[in-house]
Amino acid sequence: MPGILIVDDNPSIRYLLRVFVETKTPFTVCGEASNGTEAIENAKELQPDLVLLDLSMPLLSGGEAASIIKRTLPQVKIILFSMRADGISKSMASALGVDVALSKADSLVYLAEHINKLLIPEPQTFKADA
Repeated sequence: MPGILIVDDNPSIRYLLRVFVETKTPFTVCGEASNGTEAIENAKELQPDLVLLDLSMPLLSGGEAASIIKRTLPQVKIILFSMRADGISKSMASALGVDVALSKADSLVYLAEHINKLLIPEPQTFKADA
């Protein structure tokens, strides 16, 4: 089962995201981190399938952490989930290694949809030879 690493400097947000992920998606949380440095260390150790990452954090920003995580673990999906995600363009997110940037002000339904989209493979369709 795919595991999700939650990274946010606010312990209440981490707790709420853990409860949300484990009750509203088919996935489990494999770990948590409170800053960008811990995010990188935990990602290397835990090998999550997805990192749910805040942008503004102490020690190392979410953007810097995303870039390092993606270079180190290119298979890991990254969702930047922040109050400031609205100001991040798709090209900037891509340059950082972020797969999706979502605002915390958006509905959590969007978060669940993007987690599912990134972690549940599309069914393969095969075409018969003509």
